[in-house]
Amino acid sequence: MSQRPGKGSRKASSPAGLFAESAAPMAAAAPHYHGHRERLRARFQEAGADALPDYELLELLLFRSIPQRDVKPLAKELVQRFGSFAEVLAAPIARLTEVKGVGEGVALDLKIVEAALRRMAKGAVAKRTVLSSWSSVIDYCRMAMAFAEREQFRILFLDKKNALIADEVQQTGTVDHTPVYPREVMRRALELSASAIILVHNHPSGDPTPSGADMRMTRELVDIAKPLGIAIHDHIIVGRDGHASFRSLGLFDE
Repeated sequence: MSQRPGKGSRKASSPAGLFAESAAPMAAAAPHYHGHRERLRARFQEAGADALPDYELLELLLFRSIPQRDVKPLAKELVQRFGSFAEVLAAPIARLTEVKGVGEGVALDLKIVEAALRRMAKGAVAKRTVLSSWSSVIDYCRMAMAFAEREQFRILFLDKKNALIADEVQQTGTVDHTPVYPREVMRRALELSASAIILVHNHPSGDPTPSGADMRMTRELVDIAKPLGIAIHDHIIVGRDGHASFRSLGLFDE
């Protein structure tokens, strides 16, 4: 006679059933963004940064700061909020952390990248005669100031060979005004034994077009500097939309 299994007995599992149970945890697919990250890295390596839109370049940075989450939506939101890759990096930490998903650690990582880019841009200016590397001067000024939320007045102090002695922010003002004290500018130039200076300030509005106040201030500085033997090579205004050079616009003479 065949025996029926008792109530306490367990039905034997088939080999196929055992395999299915043990493989279940392994069957979970990797997060979908893993493949996207590898493809994006490959595109960057093959085609370079110029082939990527701003949000994808930002993604590459966020991969390291946020390794366990899809950062594509966050990168797009940041670019939409601030306007561009450069403006995301230039944004203050307090504003960056207003965006959901950006903690202080992520914001600090972005500011470190910005600081590295500024240092590199400044190095390109410091190692060569300023007037012979004018495009590097413009690049540095835009990197340093174009996306600031308040006006800054900066001076590049040069020696007799037009090499950079010092780069100093003299004043920081409001969104549309910075107080400038010409005699203080000249006093500092004399302290540094500067032979020439380049004036730089930003327009947070984005439009670098010189205002009437900008032109009057520049003329006053030129008039004070000339008797002291200090040349003012240019006054550069930078903004999100580009830059303006007083020299190129013919707004003052040598």
